[in-house]
Amino acid sequence: MQRAIQLALLGGVSVAPNPMVGAVIVHNNRIIGEGYHQVFGSAHAEVNAVNSVEDQSLLSESTIYVTLEPCAHFGKTPPCANLLVQKRFKRVVIGTVDPFAKVAGQGIRILQDAGIDCTIGVLETECQAVNKRFFTFHQRQRPYVILKWAQTPDGFIDADRNNNETGEIRWISSPDTQTLVHQWRAEEQAILVGWRTVLNDNPSLTVRVVSGKSPIRIIVDSQLQAPKTATVFTDGLQTIVLNTLRDDQDGAIQYVQLPDCSVENQLKALYKLNITSVFIEGGKFTLQHYINTNSWDEARVIVGTNRFGSGITAPNIGRIPTKTTTFSTDTIHTFSPS
Repeated sequence: MQRAIQLALLGGVSVAPNPMVGAVIVHNNRIIGEGYHQVFGSAHAEVNAVNSVEDQSLLSESTIYVTLEPCAHFGKTPPCANLLVQKRFKRVVIGTVDPFAKVAGQGIRILQDAGIDCTIGVLETECQAVNKRFFTFHQRQRPYVILKWAQTPDGFIDADRNNNETGEIRWISSPDTQTLVHQWRAEEQAILVGWRTVLNDNPSLTVRVVSGKSPIRIIVDSQLQAPKTATVFTDGLQTIVLNTLRDDQDGAIQYVQLPDCSVENQLKALYKLNITSVFIEGGKFTLQHYINTNSWDEARVIVGTNRFGSGITAPNIGRIPTKTTTFSTDTIHTFSPS
């Protein structure tokens, strides 16, 4: 199962909104096949593992270890539970039950009804941690929310903006940590900021300095005040604007109209858009709203070495870090809501 978990993690954000799943086939204590779900819409882990076995006659004498309950419904691919029955596996070891309503125990039932020995809950905590985004999405009907910001040692997130001035970003974190943030972006399905961040910093919100897929950009802009000349509106990449005025598509820009842009309505909209995880980078107003409504699952706060002396104070999370690490010249605090 530990090997199956390693394989599952290889899928990364490429499988979203599906879960990451790994599978290992064992015959007489020897691994004869393995696979993982690689890209959304493609073959599932069990299919890839079965197809990797050269001598298919061994499957009826084999055990398959899979991190998540085999699916029981027709989606973009046929049910994996049916495949395991068809191949007459002797035993199926399952890390954790699938919370998705169309599965949720039904895959296990198909296997057991076919007389296959099932063991459930092996390394369950670890298997659930692999798919914390997927579990949050289906159990709480919202994406997994990660908050991130950088602040100075004296507690500021940005310099003062006099008369709504804009300009170059005044960096707080080191270049190495900025690269790390791009890696964090590549691990999530979407990235969200408020319209003032677009106005002040004109960010691209992409993955530029690491390999990986850029997240879908979400801009919260109730009254459509962000400048239309901003990079997020002109570079041709996918951007979703949550607002109260428009509900249409303009090239790569999708406008999603909400009754109001409360955190609750933002998360409802992202859920309907099938977004399982969102990386929230600011600014302070947006971050504090998510903190105040307790609508987050993880927070990463980078503390740099440069002091501003004055400016816009950092969000107040009101908790003690669950973990603190040093990266380059910076300190990274990780927080949990409970």
